[in-house]
Amino acid sequence: MKPGRDPARPARDTALRRVSREARPFLRARTGAILRLSGWSLLEFAQTFLSGYGVARALDDGFLAGRPATGLLWLAVAAVAVLPSVLAARGVFGRLADLVEPLRDGLVRRAVARALSGALGRSGHVSTRSLSQVTHQSEIARDGWAGLVLTLRSFVFTAAGAVTGLLALSPALLLIVLPPLVLGAALFLGTLPPMAARQRAYLAADEAYAAHAGELAASVRDIAAAGTAERTVAESRSLADAQLAASRSLARWSAVRVVALAVCGRFPPLLLLLGAPWLLRNGLTPGGLVGALTYLTQALAPAVQALMTMLGTAGGRLVVVLDRFTDAPPPPADEPAPATSDGSPPPPRNPARDTPVAELHEVTFAYGPRAHPVLDRLSLAVGAGEHLAVVGPSGSGKSTLAAVLAGTERPTGGAVRWRGRPARPADATSVRVLLPQHAYVFSGSLRDNLRYLRPDAPDREIAAMADAVGLDTLLSRLGSLDAAVEPDRLSQGERQLVALGRAYLAAPPLLILDEATSRLDPAAETRAELAFATLPGALVVVAHRLSSARRADRTLVMDGPRTQCGTPGELLRSSALYRDLSGLWEPEEAGAVPERDVPEEARREQRRLGEERAIRSTPPPSPV
Repeated sequence: MKPGRDPARPARDTALRRVSREARPFLRARTGAILRLSGWSLLEFAQTFLSGYGVARALDDGFLAGRPATGLLWLAVAAVAVLPSVLAARGVFGRLADLVEPLRDGLVRRAVARALSGALGRSGHVSTRSLSQVTHQSEIARDGWAGLVLTLRSFVFTAAGAVTGLLALSPALLLIVLPPLVLGAALFLGTLPPMAARQRAYLAADEAYAAHAGELAASVRDIAAAGTAERTVAESRSLADAQLAASRSLARWSAVRVVALAVCGRFPPLLLLLGAPWLLRNGLTPGGLVGALTYLTQALAPAVQALMTMLGTAGGRLVVVLDRFTDAPPPPADEPAPATSDGSPPPPRNPARDTPVAELHEVTFAYGPRAHPVLDRLSLAVGAGEHLAVVGPSGSGKSTLAAVLAGTERPTGGAVRWRGRPARPADATSVRVLLPQHAYVFSGSLRDNLRYLRPDAPDREIAAMADAVGLDTLLSRLGSLDAAVEPDRLSQGERQLVALGRAYLAAPPLLILDEATSRLDPAAETRAELAFATLPGALVVVAHRLSSARRADRTLVMDGPRTQCGTPGELLRSSALYRDLSGLWEPEEAGAVPERDVPEEARREQRRLGEERAIRSTPPPSPV
């Protein structure tokens, strides 16, 4: 069963059935409007009947019988019958609003109610699907419904008048007229399912492009700061191409319907002419033959063609659009798991067994087709709540790893997954935040800078964040959250604190710090990293101090394509590079916040390395 479907619905619940189920009460509530519309349409029935019958009588009883006056009188009757149909058009359009406008108003109310329900009940989540429904799809539904009502009404009463006239002239005419009409209708109906599928694909592409445009408008600064304009343009072009391909496929199936229209509209008059000798031998009069041609060419064929055209374009689009409104929205990604079969609540989640927040599978990355790989078949998984540090000498690929993990660089081999699914740029803003070494701060208030990734963050959460991350000193210096921030007047460390506070408020599932604390002193860095460690998301830190690596649950040592991952104690025993980095790392400055102890075996290994370095650095005694 698909997500969002009502379990009570049958498995073969099609879009047409869903729309019909909702349409029945809507039409029952407007029975009076339908009856008034049908009353005005009876005038069109009379006009259609008299058009062909008057021509037949004018020939048989008038001109061919040598009575011109009688012929002219019957032609006058057929001509005068047009006048009531003109009057009927005014009444029809007056009653049409009673059916069309309530539909559009109801669809807009439903879309707005769905958007408000999502915003209030799903942690502020608002889908851009509702925006497309309120502005674009509701107008498609109104125009399609109005056109369908007018065309269907005209076809019903025109076809009834034409068939009644053909029966009045000669029942044998139906043997000639009905077969091509049935064949063309069958061919036309065969195109309805693929046309509906193409129409749905087109609307889905339209919604995807609307969602991308909304995210793009809100992320212009990030795109400029991260230098991802070319990637963004490529993604926009890809979505536009998908929408274009959907529209072209829809147009190709529309061309198939030209054959059905030709069979219905062109074949009946042709067959009538071919069968004229047989019809005349079986009692059809010359006037009846001309009257039948009048019905086919002036009434029945245009009505059938108009109906098929409307059903093939606006009708199929109407069903698909209405199905988008009647279909339930997908459940949120963070929806709680359902209860067990016996009604008891589900067992508590085990983060260790959950799908990793981020995962690299056999990832390879190189900066050119002939360049040596920076990452070579690297596999790595980072779970929710895990703290991973990445260390290595300069140029070993730490920033490249951060960019690949964040999705700003595409690997040349392997796969990057977020929450068990392939990483997509469209999901980036909801999954991860990447903070580079050079923090992005813009001119504006401090509040706007801090709420950049979460515009609805209340002041109380901002105050708690400032205390946790260490922004209180900067806040006191500026005076208030409304104080203007001039990036040039902030130090590099203060800029990094603003970016850290922004990321803390956003609390993404995956936070990547690419030396984002390099301008902070050890005490401020420790305070910030310990604050981030309390968040439920995964934390990946490209470290520039050994203290950052010691605070992590695991440490990844990078030496170009060669990598090694483990705890500090494990790496001191197994990684010569990590031991060298431990010896070369600058000691922590005074005033640093105490860190958790490393394993005893690691401390012994560090003391041993320190003694060896002291022995090597001691000059030999001078000869006596």
